[in-house]
Amino acid sequence: MSTAYLSLGSNLGDRLRNLRDAIAQLEAAHSHVSNISPVYESTPVGETREPVPAYLNCAVRIETSLRPSDLLAFTQSVERAGGREPSFRWGPRTIDIDILLYDSVTLDSPDLTIPHSRLNERRFALRTLADIAPGLVLPDGTRLEERLSDPVVAAQDIGLWPTESDESRD
Repeated sequence: MSTAYLSLGSNLGDRLRNLRDAIAQLEAAHSHVSNISPVYESTPVGETREPVPAYLNCAVRIETSLRPSDLLAFTQSVERAGGREPSFRWGPRTIDIDILLYDSVTLDSPDLTIPHSRLNERRFALRTLADIAPGLVLPDGTRLEERLSDPVVAAQDIGLWPTESDESRD
C-alpha cells in the first residue's frame, strides 16, 4: 500500500456535507482513509472572471493500492458523484479533490503533477497537510512549517471551521 495526501475543497451547496460525503466515498476496497484534518474556511486563491464563494477545505491521508494515475481517475469519479460540473479555472465547485503527495513520487505529466504544482503557494493545503502530517518534509527538502511561514503564504486568509461540538455550545 502507498500513502497519499489529498486536499478536498467545496464552495457550493452544503460545503461541509460535500466534504464528508467525498471522504466517505474515498473509503473503498483499494483505499483507506487513515487521517482527516480539521476543516478550514478559506478565501479563494487565484483571479477569476466572476466572484467565487469561500471554500471549506480539509486534507486526508489515505493508504491505497492504486497507482497515481488510477488514484486520479478514482478521485475524479468521486468529484463527479459529488455533483462537480465543468467550470472556469478556479471557479466554484461542489467538491474538488487534489492529489498533493503520493509516497515520495515526483511526477509531471499532462494529466497529473505530484507534488501538486501549487502546493507550496496555498496556505489552506499546507495548513491542513501539516495538521495530519506534522514535521513532514516535502520532496524538495522543505519542511511544511517553512512553507507556512512564507509571508505570501501566511497572508492568505483561512480560519478554523467550528466542529459540531463547538456549534452545539453556542
